[in-house]
Amino acid sequence: MSDPASTDAASPDAASPDAASPDAASKEFSPGEQAAWFAQLPTMFAAAAALLTDPAGRVLLVKPNYRDHWSLAGGILDHGEAPHAGCRREVAEELGLDIEPGPLLVVGWSAPDGIRPRPIVHFVFDGGVLADDTPIRLQESELDGYRFVDADDLPRYLPPMISTRVAAGLRSRGTGATAYLAWTGF
Repeated sequence: MSDPASTDAASPDAASPDAASPDAASKEFSPGEQAAWFAQLPTMFAAAAALLTDPAGRVLLVKPNYRDHWSLAGGILDHGEAPHAGCRREVAEELGLDIEPGPLLVVGWSAPDGIRPRPIVHFVFDGGVLADDTPIRLQESELDGYRFVDADDLPRYLPPMISTRVAAGLRSRGTGATAYLAWTGF
């Protein structure tokens, strides 16, 4: 089924013989038909995080109390929340820092896995360089700790998928180009 909200003559329906008539090309779809079409589309989850470093270039990692591994500060986006806004909200909640997320460094896509029934898209933004005396107020309900880690040591703290994402983010900081990573298997 084509997009009922679209009346573009170049839509897939335009190739059908019925689409040649002016009435078919300009068909208006009711709000109910449009809602039904959108409801049948596939969905995915989304998350956003910040790549924060100290002046020495070490990456700020957080240790969630609900996982065995470390991660970047960030989390799942709220319904309808823009990725950069979610990144800012998550960093404020987890670290007590109000940052303005910088450039998008990485977009990572992961296939459904285990109990997660849908793909997830991860957005990693440049969170900037934190001064050595930046006060961090840890969200104790979700996090056990934080630390700054040298890039070479990241694989000791992070699972391969996240380590690859962080390494790509560090490279993107230098090149100015956003990296796209597709993780299809574990």
